[in-house]
Amino acid sequence: MPTREEILQALEAVIDPELRKNVVELGMVRDITIREDAVDVKISLTTPGCPLRNHFVVAVRKALRGIGVESGEVSFDTLSPEEKSALQERLGMKSGLPTGGAAGALAGVSNVICVGSGKGGVGKSTLTVNLAAALASEGKSVGVLDADVWGYSIPRMLGLGAERPPVSPERKILPLEAHGLKVMSIGFFVAEDSAVVWRGPMLHKALTQFLEDVAWGELDYLLIDLPPGTGDVSMTLSQLLPQSRFLLVTTPQDTAQKVARRAAEMATKVSLDVLGVVENMSGFTTPAGERFAIFGEGGGQSLASELDVPLLGKVPLTMPLRAQADAGDPLVVVDPDDPASQAIRQTARGLIAATPTPELPPVLAGLPELPVMQNAPTTGASLPMA
Repeated sequence: MPTREEILQALEAVIDPELRKNVVELGMVRDITIREDAVDVKISLTTPGCPLRNHFVVAVRKALRGIGVESGEVSFDTLSPEEKSALQERLGMKSGLPTGGAAGALAGVSNVICVGSGKGGVGKSTLTVNLAAALASEGKSVGVLDADVWGYSIPRMLGLGAERPPVSPERKILPLEAHGLKVMSIGFFVAEDSAVVWRGPMLHKALTQFLEDVAWGELDYLLIDLPPGTGDVSMTLSQLLPQSRFLLVTTPQDTAQKVARRAAEMATKVSLDVLGVVENMSGFTTPAGERFAIFGEGGGQSLASELDVPLLGKVPLTMPLRAQADAGDPLVVVDPDDPASQAIRQTARGLIAATPTPELPPVLAGLPELPVMQNAPTTGASLPMA
């Protein structure tokens, strides 16, 4: 068994998503019990109803596995008022410790996956829509957030018109639904085909509201379709959702692979884990089944090997894949036997395997259900308009 000092050093990898510091530095490690074949860790939370419990369970277990500890319990208590005041003073916070934020608003979302490429034209949005539908066909509850504010296309690809999302009595925006998916996009709030001309602060505000003020509910996966580039959106999401993971999309040719590599470097710089690579447009398959490698071969595997992450799928370009995106019906729903559909479904299975649902320890399974707060204050449902 590792020593207490080794365990504390390992727990420095457990980051509080809101305070952006590790639990050891924050003084949140209340107790460590070293048993013969297990280690129990008690974490002190800022509030009894903290929605980030599952985040800490997963992160602590991962840290302990890194030093060879495979079993043990993660339990919780709450910082005393004096401890919270001392922590607040040490962090220089004037308005109190956070108790939810964007991460808290997504407490019911098991996996947040940012789908990015670093460049446009690689079919990232088409892949996002079909991958979401494929995950739903595997029995998963899925949401799609169109974070490509300037080039929003998800509503059209899912057959959603100009209808505005309703607002709940609790002043939360309710996502529109299509093909069993919960969907949110700036396209629901601007005139059809309008150009969104925003600077960084407005973009940050809109993305914050899409996360904090949308009633996403319980989801196995939230897929976030990123815009091209490595700027504002990615940095905003890394600040709001440090537990999210990055799925990199590339096409086989060297040029796209090099740009995707820069996107992976950006993800590393903002502390987003790269989950894997998907090679899109991996050859053109004709209706007769003949295949042409019009964008070259092997770029996806080469990038995955360089980044030391799995190649989750190679998706061919087929005519129905493009046609169904324009028609508003995901190909994996309309024609599951199309070569592109089969590849995307295989990618979805790989994604599921790469994001196993954590088994909660008994201490969490036995917790009483938290009361639902009626008329709880929110930050509102207004969105900045161009």
